[in-house]
Amino acid sequence: MSYQTIEFIQEGNTGILYLNRVDSLNAMDVQMLQELTQVLKELSNSGIQLLFISGRGRAFSAGGDVKTMLSNQDESQFGPVMNTIKELILSLYALPAITVSVINGPAAGLGLSFALASDYVIAEKQAKVAMNFINIGLIPDGGGHFFLKKRLGEQKAKQVIWEGTSMVAEEAKNVGIVDAVYEGDAEEQMALWKYKMEARPLQAMIATKMIYCDQEKSLLEDTLNRETNDQLTMRKTDDHREGVTAFLEKRAPQFTGQ
Repeated sequence: MSYQTIEFIQEGNTGILYLNRVDSLNAMDVQMLQELTQVLKELSNSGIQLLFISGRGRAFSAGGDVKTMLSNQDESQFGPVMNTIKELILSLYALPAITVSVINGPAAGLGLSFALASDYVIAEKQAKVAMNFINIGLIPDGGGHFFLKKRLGEQKAKQVIWEGTSMVAEEAKNVGIVDAVYEGDAEEQMALWKYKMEARPLQAMIATKMIYCDQEKSLLEDTLNRETNDQLTMRKTDDHREGVTAFLEKRAPQFTGQ
């Protein structure tokens, strides 16, 4: 299967999935969301035991494609896009394989939510992460509320969401957003993790993963549904329109709480 916005490489029971919209810092447009969902669904029955996810170029993912938000104000398309995001996140979270997101550069918004759906999140020393929906008057989607609460607890998760600030990898590790920090080349790091993980009893690890997944999947689904409903409300606010316009004009937004 050929893809336009992603790249998939398989070596035995290991796969590497690259986000590949380099000119857009791997921002997630509808096509990328659909292609990611398709490949993850195919992998669910493939026998893959280990999957790495990273970004081509100098970013992991800048998040949702903000320019698309501004150019497409047709709310009839919002539901289908959010359903695709829901499918994507559930497919990654429930994949019967050990998953490792290798954050090789900026990971923001939906891009960070997507990374957090993996079992391990590792980040290059200079990489920055941000749950920055608040900066355009929105709330996290892609299960961001679910994954941050799991990692940080409710109080800290709320503060990270409300502040929307960017953190370098080491700071994100200290907070609990990422599990490990590495220096240098992402491919070399994946090779090291592959060597380490293939020496482990992967079937047993996957069994543990699926036990927890079965316990928590319904809560993730509920969170994704709530995010969809509340995000639609937020998209209609003056603050959101101002946030997107300010982003494109490269200026600070002037929010009014409306």
